[in-house]
Amino acid sequence: MKLIDSYLSRNIIIGVMMALMVLVSLDALMAFIYQFTSHAKGDFGLTEVLLYVLYTLPRRVYDYFPTSMLLGGLLSLGAMATNSELVAIRAAGVTLNRMIGSVLKAGALLIVCVVAIGELVAPVGEEKAESMKVSTQTGSLVSAGATRLWVREGNQFVGIRTVLPDMSLRGVSIYQLGESRNVKAAISAPRAHYDESTQEWVLNKARISYGDGLNIRNEQHDEYRVQELLSPDLFQVVVVSPEKMSALSLWRYMQYLKDNNLDASHYELAFWVRFTTPFSSIVMLLIALPFVFSSQRTGDFGQRLFIGIVLGVSFFLLNRLLNHMGLVYGLPPILSATFPLIIFTGGAVWALKRIR
Repeated sequence: MKLIDSYLSRNIIIGVMMALMVLVSLDALMAFIYQFTSHAKGDFGLTEVLLYVLYTLPRRVYDYFPTSMLLGGLLSLGAMATNSELVAIRAAGVTLNRMIGSVLKAGALLIVCVVAIGELVAPVGEEKAESMKVSTQTGSLVSAGATRLWVREGNQFVGIRTVLPDMSLRGVSIYQLGESRNVKAAISAPRAHYDESTQEWVLNKARISYGDGLNIRNEQHDEYRVQELLSPDLFQVVVVSPEKMSALSLWRYMQYLKDNNLDASHYELAFWVRFTTPFSSIVMLLIALPFVFSSQRTGDFGQRLFIGIVLGVSFFLLNRLLNHMGLVYGLPPILSATFPLIIFTGGAVWALKRIR
């Protein structure tokens, strides 16, 4: 029995990995063409575009994994059904529950690996990709660290702890260097926002230290205005979209917004989607199973394959639709993220019970 379990699991893993490789390769190729034709200029040339796409590969693997589970499950198990291998396995005394369990174990193993990629590798890759892109296209040196974003423009270094989508910053540090590369001014402020009417950045409760190497003079201002802090165009690029953040970062960011009475619904939805994505992969695999096991002795597998793909696409579209509707109509984010999952899980389980 262990040999059969291993054989089923191996076929599932190979099928899913092949489907994932094809989907990610096609998406990466399209991304390369788009980046090269739309953004390649100056220092952001062929090599930089290749590196940008390479850095974003882990995120693409995470995004396409649920679809790969559906296609890989349908194709690998479908090939076994076509060759009558599933019939032979059941004739050997292996129950349908045992076969389904072997398939789900293989899916769970793949999910653990992909979640690790999505939570640990993908966010770092996205930060590196965006930092490189911004640095080469704007001429500003941008470095996204684990706890702070650093931007260099000329002789000024700007450190920002948190970048909010509403054109506001938290934890701002500014270091201005003199001609001899010594620090002539150091400015710190807990928060800052952009004043579009004057096109200036307003630093709240700013502390400023001026130094000439011998004497240091300290000042404190309730509001301190600067023009050259962070270009609004650059600001739009360095804001990380919630969909590209790790679950831990989303949780911290969400709590920060709630503590400051700011709208956190978009980030809360993205947080719950990070949890439902692995489960949606299992749902995709469950959707594939009824079409495979019910077609072991029939010749209409092509039709069942098509129906299975259509259901998978329907799940994806319904999931996105309810996510956006939840934001528009103020539905609880956890409901928007889990409702399609519950519907399709129930449908897949019902279909599996019918073929027992």
